[in-house]
Amino acid sequence: MVDRVSASITLGGALSSEDFTHLLKLIVDEDLSTEWDGQIFDPAHRVPGQSLTLHAHEVAWGRFDALERWCISRQVPFARWSGAFSGECGGERVVFERGTEPEYYAADEVDEVVITRRMVEKLGSIEAILAYFDAADITIPPLVVDGDDTGVSGADQS
Repeated sequence: MVDRVSASITLGGALSSEDFTHLLKLIVDEDLSTEWDGQIFDPAHRVPGQSLTLHAHEVAWGRFDALERWCISRQVPFARWSGAFSGECGGERVVFERGTEPEYYAADEVDEVVITRRMVEKLGSIEAILAYFDAADITIPPLVVDGDDTGVSGADQS
């Protein structure tokens, strides 16, 4: 049986109308909602000028595999949190910024990044520890889609 946990993902960046249409299909395929236990996502739930945060319970392995792969291939920044599965795996936060590889961080049940003594010793200084936390706590930019009334088009931001 597959381990299933609660998870959320915040998406941002600039998209063409065509990419947004594909993104909508991926969101619906994952049964994501803008609220915990809320209605399945509808495009009307998106607020132009803000990043898009989506939630789901009972997510296989706490990952949105197809959605995350698509975001990486399209250079769409995201931060994903998934809860722990008792006795199997801890919670985690995954951060992806344009031009990077996804970074994985241990996290608790309220999406706070945590580190072990071994990680503290590896990082070696309070400055390095704080930089580690800062890297995990990126701000996801607004999700801008061609046609939004923001003065910026998805095709213009690369």
